[in-house]
Amino acid sequence: MSSNQDQGGLYQLVNLFSGGALLQVSIFALGIMPYITASIIVQLLRVVIPRFQQLYDEGASGQSKLTQYTRYLTIALGLLNATTLVSLARSGQLLPNCQLPIIPDTSIIATILVVITLTAGTGLIMWMGELVTEKGVGNGMSLLIFTSIAAGFPTSLGAIWNSKGPGTFFTVLAIGLVTVALVVFVEQSQRRIPVQYAKRMIGRRTVGGTSTYIPIKVNMAGVVPVIFASSMLYLPGLIAQFNQPKAGESIAPWVEWINNNLTKGDHPIYMALYFVMIVFFTYFYVAITFNPEEVSDNMKKYGGFIPGIRAGKPTADYLQYVLSRITLPGAFYLGFVALIPLVALVLISANQNFPFGGTSILIMVGVGLETVKQIDAQLQQRHYEGLLR
Repeated sequence: MSSNQDQGGLYQLVNLFSGGALLQVSIFALGIMPYITASIIVQLLRVVIPRFQQLYDEGASGQSKLTQYTRYLTIALGLLNATTLVSLARSGQLLPNCQLPIIPDTSIIATILVVITLTAGTGLIMWMGELVTEKGVGNGMSLLIFTSIAAGFPTSLGAIWNSKGPGTFFTVLAIGLVTVALVVFVEQSQRRIPVQYAKRMIGRRTVGGTSTYIPIKVNMAGVVPVIFASSMLYLPGLIAQFNQPKAGESIAPWVEWINNNLTKGDHPIYMALYFVMIVFFTYFYVAITFNPEEVSDNMKKYGGFIPGIRAGKPTADYLQYVLSRITLPGAFYLGFVALIPLVALVLISANQNFPFGGTSILIMVGVGLETVKQIDAQLQQRHYEGLLR
């Protein structure tokens, strides 16, 4: 498994979201990935299926139905992922360099039992995450991922100390502090578009006349583009695995090219393609999740306008103009942070032990900031002092 970890592909991503469970082939080996995938799919389907958008606009009742659809889709994806995992494990293609049988008993009953067990593990994690969301502070799924990533930090840093020595260890810590500061700075950065509301008379009361703003974050897409790009880059290697030559045959040229260029994270072509795909998926996801026309219509409905911009289509065009330009530095930032572990692999050969970079640091800082905001909001509702002064 250590040799496969250096690929920087989906093995590493799934192992990250499962809290290291994939490495141990445990009951929670699938981790939280099916739920995340189901949530993203339901969110994207709002653009394609009008019924989903109607449910979203209905408020709490409609969104509860969307949540129920997400649960059903999570179980379906869990069954699909578990079946794929077991099939690859039985054929020896899950871990090509492993000589030991991962599934010793390949009978139908044992295979079905493994698939059901892995799917049940995903269902249990989904239930635990929703329970934390309902009873605790913040998003339960995000907190579970945060905990699983944070639990692996001491082991990763200890491995770097033992294998590379104290010099490399303190270098990694310094890079980590700079990376965390950069991520916090960009995650908190936003462009505030001023909005003015006209005064209106409703009965005997004067309503409106206030000034507010629309906050457009530099990184509106979060960590989703990195997940999309990692998943897409894993597909060529997976296709090449299923097209390996039989005994006595020569390897196909395109399979050899994929094996040489798109399966190792330290290859320049892999890094360049990874960066370009992150930039593309950032624009793609922001275009789906933020609708300038909808925001413009809502402002017009409640008498709001941007100073110097006419209501209606000019407002939507202006929002699209600002959004397309502020997304560019956000996309470059995501690509830069995602490439940090791959660069670490080239410089210090510590990709599998490098904790400060890529998906892990984006999730940890993002969830940490959001949780602090949630706790602050809870404290202020009860007239207590804030968590951070």
